[in-house]
Amino acid sequence: MSDTPKFEVIDRRKYRATEEQESKPATEAAAEPAAEPAAGPRLVVSEPKAAPEPEPEAVEEQLPELPPSPSAEETREQKLAYEASTQRLEEIIRAQNPAMGPQPPVGFEHLVQQFYVSAMIQMGAGGQEGQRPRVDILGARTTIDLLGVLEDKTRGSLTEVESRTLQGVLFELRMMFMELTSMISLQAMQPQAPPPPAGRR
Repeated sequence: MSDTPKFEVIDRRKYRATEEQESKPATEAAAEPAAEPAAGPRLVVSEPKAAPEPEPEAVEEQLPELPPSPSAEETREQKLAYEASTQRLEEIIRAQNPAMGPQPPVGFEHLVQQFYVSAMIQMGAGGQEGQRPRVDILGARTTIDLLGVLEDKTRGSLTEVESRTLQGVLFELRMMFMELTSMISLQAMQPQAPPPPAGRR
């Protein structure tokens, strides 16, 4: 057995604080301010501040001035007049081109196709052979984003064929857009060639 004495460390601060607290009068202990919390992270719970309600006049100023909506009767009459006008136009065209049959009604696929053709032209497709294609990359981005808006707003209300058509067109256009932007980025990173030196006379 070892002769080394064993020491036990006792934190006497706990006992002193208890003794001092017990020795103080109750009124003095109550008057003493609460001890500050120890340094370190602590949980702070704050009530969420409610956003101030805007004044009614301010809300009216923010809204754009829109013309009054047409009534249901006006909308119905205008649609009938439009259909009669398109029918007269078809009759004129068929009279000049007897072999041409009636035009099919416009559907969702025509809308998607219209956006597709516009974006392809903006990305340089359909130009004349031998000529440098004209690219409107910002216009193409807007057209593709419009198709994305169409996808978001019609989600859940399309047939399977319509949904697959829209998804396929969006995928193809986005891929082509990324290829074009990669080419533009590479061209922008290439150092510009210095102008040729002026020839001596």
